Amino acid sequence: MPIVGFTKSFQDWTVERVAREFKGLGLEGLDLTVRKGGHVLPENVDDGLAMAVHTAKDNGLAIPFITTDITEPTPAAERTLHAAAVHGIRYFKLGYYKYVPFGTLARQMDEVRAKLAQVVELAKKFEMMPCVHIHSGFDIPSHGTMLYQLIKDISPSEIGAYVDPLHMTLEGGGAGWQQGLDLLAPWIKLVAIKNFAWERAHRDKVGQQRWETHEVPLEDGVAPLPDFVALLKKLGYNGVYSLHSEYKGKHSFRDMSTDECLAQTKSDLAYFRKLL
Repeated sequence: MPIVGFTKSFQDWTVERVAREFKGLGLEGLDLTVRKGGHVLPENVDDGLAMAVHTAKDNGLAIPFITTDITEPTPAAERTLHAAAVHGIRYFKLGYYKYVPFGTLARQMDEVRAKLAQVVELAKKFEMMPCVHIHSGFDIPSHGTMLYQLIKDISPSEIGAYVDPLHMTLEGGGAGWQQGLDLLAPWIKLVAIKNFAWERAHRDKVGQQRWETHEVPLEDGVAPLPDFVALLKKLGYNGVYSLHSEYKGKHSFRDMSTDECLAQTKSDLAYFRKLL
């Protein structure tokens, strides 16, 4: 079960440096950002992705999938998938569909379902598989059951579920995350690894205590990672785990520099290997 590193928090470094540093940690590949603001920009995807793949291979790493902002079959999406397919990359993470509250979720889900079907048809041209990431909050899907409702009529050979213990626990902290894995079992193709904690925020104008989440080191969070991984093993999952080190900005328990993110990644990796 290969463990790769998500490159988002390291975009101020070159791909060459990221590859070298990740290899030094013992990671086995790159979860490469190929999107606006990413390591590879969509308008430069042919040359940029070729360079990244070459650099990864030179450092003994793979790029088993790419993280994109693709949500529908545009010419830019087609160029990205073509470039990825040339290098034997078979999976890609989709971008996000935003929930516009309130009162129209059923219609919005129908719209997302139609867009997913269109992306699946585009991906077939390149023998690639779109993978839908579960992201809590104002995204569709925000939890595992919602993703199941979106893809249950699409073959697991054509679309994948990208499951995530942080987001699935945030929206289903009792057994919701487990039920999501249960429903999505045939579709699970990618797994993100990260964790979070609830912290007190302000009180609102009527005195209600508000709470907010921060990403924290893997072993310190609310998501029960040992249980999550154990269930994936029970399902026979043997695919890629992507280690997310999103410790920059206000959503992190501490706003880290890139070097600090790398050090925390080393610690997270050592902990996560114990679970496999």
